Amino acid sequence: MAACALRRGLLSTVSKYNKKHTQRILSVVDSSSGFEVNRPRLQCRACGLPGGVQQRRFMSSRPEGKILETVGVFEAVKQHGKYETGQLFLHSVFGYRGIVLFPWHARLYDRDITPPMSDSKPEPPGAHGSKEVKGKTHTYYQVLIDTRDCPHISQRSQTEAVTFLANHDDSRALYAIPGLDYVSHEDILPYNSAEQAPIQHELFERFLMYNPAKSPPFTARDTLKAWQEKNHPWLELSDVHRETTENIRVTVIPFYMGMREAQNSHVYWWRYCIRLENMGNEVVQLRERHWRIFSLSGTLETVRGRGVVGREPVLSKEQPAFQYSSHVSLQAPSGHMW
Repeated sequence: MAACALRRGLLSTVSKYNKKHTQRILSVVDSSSGFEVNRPRLQCRACGLPGGVQQRRFMSSRPEGKILETVGVFEAVKQHGKYETGQLFLHSVFGYRGIVLFPWHARLYDRDITPPMSDSKPEPPGAHGSKEVKGKTHTYYQVLIDTRDCPHISQRSQTEAVTFLANHDDSRALYAIPGLDYVSHEDILPYNSAEQAPIQHELFERFLMYNPAKSPPFTARDTLKAWQEKNHPWLELSDVHRETTENIRVTVIPFYMGMREAQNSHVYWWRYCIRLENMGNEVVQLRERHWRIFSLSGTLETVRGRGVVGREPVLSKEQPAFQYSSHVSLQAPSGHMW
């Protein structure tokens, strides 16, 4: 059931060392190159072994001395159901260590999935290949990122991407909680650890407590439940949009952040998270962005410039993904971006 091809993040070295094909993953951090992550296979196709006879131990290290340290042991990937609060994991694309806070159930609109013929409708004139898709329920997780891994993923994924509006005194002020992320179910590689504090994050002990009688052995504190309830409107992930064009898969998640008053008018703020993945063999680079932003108030704005969030990421087979977040303000509660 579980993967044989495991995390290459932190430059892992695979070593088979017993008759049961147990794989020990020794991860060495190289500060000059950072992470290298390949999406793991979720079936044991590489060696043909059934899932029950494999155990995988993986290790991390300190960059300056390259001293290997045990992190934990991988668990079987969940094909059905969801992961619980307190589940330790590795991100299958970006390679960081994290822990699940709570799940979100989103509607995924995947335009790469062709609808059945009975569900498809004839396109009107001028549609230019656009297609209507039905959303399917998909699980995402609110997670904490281990701060030790943040420096190594900062060039490929923002670690301060979850932002909130500040108080009403300043309509444009935002604040971020570092090391907070949203992770899709298929990007979770679960593991367990004997440590009582396996994740380093300033909110870890405020949100979670160690309880060895539970599995996973970390349960939510009242502070986590209160924080989730208080910030639910701004944290909730409801819609996810995905489409692949010329081997570049784009996933977009919009978040409504709230309304503020500015110059006797209402300003509606949205945050959007975009993930770009190179599904092909050619190396590509994002050189510029070109947005059209339409507000239901009737305004249309065009934004064009070099790169995104000050970067021009290169997507290759070794580092195929880049993820970032940004913001947009509208004069109406909703609108469109394309």
